Amino acid sequence: MESSAVDLATYVRTPLSASHVAHLRSIGEIVHFEAGDTVVAFGAPNEAFFYILEGEAAGWDEVTGVRYGNATLGPSQFTGEMSFLSGGTAQLSNRAVTPLTVIRVPRAAMLQALADIPEMSDIVITVFAARRRRLIESGQAGLTLIGPEADRAVRRIEAFAAQNRIPYRAHALGSAEALALAQRCGVAVDRGAVMLGERTVLPDPTPRSVARHFGLDLAVEDGAEFDVVIVGAGPAGLAAAVYAGAEGLRALVVDETAVGGQAATSSRIENYMGFPTGISGADLCARGEIQALKFGTRFAVPRRVSGLLREGTGFAVKLDDGVAVRARALVVATGVQYRRLPLDRLAHFEGAGVSYAATELEARHVAGRTAVVVGGGNSAGQAAMYLSLRAQRVHLVVRGASLSSSMSDYLIERIRKNDAITLHFAAEVTALHGEQTLAAVTLREAEVESRIEAAGLFIMVGAAPNTGWLAGLVDLDSKGFVVTGDGYLTSCPGIFAVGDVRAGSVKRVASAVGEGSVVISRVWAHVARGGE
Repeated sequence: MESSAVDLATYVRTPLSASHVAHLRSIGEIVHFEAGDTVVAFGAPNEAFFYILEGEAAGWDEVTGVRYGNATLGPSQFTGEMSFLSGGTAQLSNRAVTPLTVIRVPRAAMLQALADIPEMSDIVITVFAARRRRLIESGQAGLTLIGPEADRAVRRIEAFAAQNRIPYRAHALGSAEALALAQRCGVAVDRGAVMLGERTVLPDPTPRSVARHFGLDLAVEDGAEFDVVIVGAGPAGLAAAVYAGAEGLRALVVDETAVGGQAATSSRIENYMGFPTGISGADLCARGEIQALKFGTRFAVPRRVSGLLREGTGFAVKLDDGVAVRARALVVATGVQYRRLPLDRLAHFEGAGVSYAATELEARHVAGRTAVVVGGGNSAGQAAMYLSLRAQRVHLVVRGASLSSSMSDYLIERIRKNDAITLHFAAEVTALHGEQTLAAVTLREAEVESRIEAAGLFIMVGAAPNTGWLAGLVDLDSKGFVVTGDGYLTSCPGIFAVGDVRAGSVKRVASAVGEGSVVISRVWAHVARGGE
């Protein structure tokens, strides 16, 4: 790998101004490190921001035990990446290469400084975002997965890490890298493993345990008070989060899976204004998260709202770990999820060949093999196009007789002209085959059944709203979507609904962002009136 891929010092050359440094001095303290000292440790809480005055520091790869590429930090540069803003743990170690003199600023003081000084915030956050992106691209992160292609538990961790933009490296079972790491750490060479650094092996790894180790499953203090709790971190929820923070509201965003929601699984969004060449849903939502963090909005992911009670003019919002927080208003932005097909062993293959998203991760697992996509809407069409870049053959299975009623014309034409995509109309998948991972599907077309060897089945049909937790509190329509009136207000004062979860919504990313942006003015007015 070229060293430029991991050069953490060359992302942004714009230094902090003299006034910025003077402010750091006023809120921090001068600290000295000797050569070889650890300044920031991988996996440790982000407790401070370090601005280098004299000396040199370097990134350190905790898996290989050597310097991380040619990553160098010198005078006028600083430590940190996106986990500093989110409150997660450090994703990369930094060690002093020479005697080092730095300004150490406690995290809380630095976050306040970023909120107070937009020009400094722009520089720091741009560097932080670039570092996270390069850590993901480098494949040299501290989280190491062995055997995701064969181990269901490891593959779930891989999906979770990809969804939450946690940098990780993955080694196939039997690869030279996996064998060498297993030998150094005493890990069995014939099974999958999830490791933090070189020495810590997670027993019985789960997404929640990984989230806890990386500080994603952040503790929200019991009884904490917020102006608004936003449930759902898709485009609508993220837009609400950005505007809530910008308007000075104390906001908490809760999402059960990852920031970005279903939109983050879209490989390419081409009709969103301002991106003429398109943008992936993950990138669009990541930018929204950065903006929201910049304005002080807090995130709790992966967390789920398990209960909601009216208390006076506000609400008690209970999370799945038993913690309850107070909110003066609630924005429901939980979106929708694809419906599950009535297939035997579907649950068995979910995460092991059956997917509800087509991202780079899924594309890697079907590279050079066959993929089957079920659905006739834009999401299914975009998935088929994206997968066709890696898969040998993509079968697009459509229940109806054509695509014209549910898919954009430009996408239909691209699919028809793509020699790697085979269209099946008036067809359905009726059975799944395989042992631990999906190996084939049975396709019924024109009353004739055939077997298709396939490494992946991508289900993108229908849309069910995530509103079960709201039953009895707000009015829902016959399909479970939230009924809203003027200003996206529901039947319960103080509860608003935006995006795909709202009855009558357009089901487009742009409209969801618009609704999330507008609703905060209604929330602000509600809060200003004392919740009445």
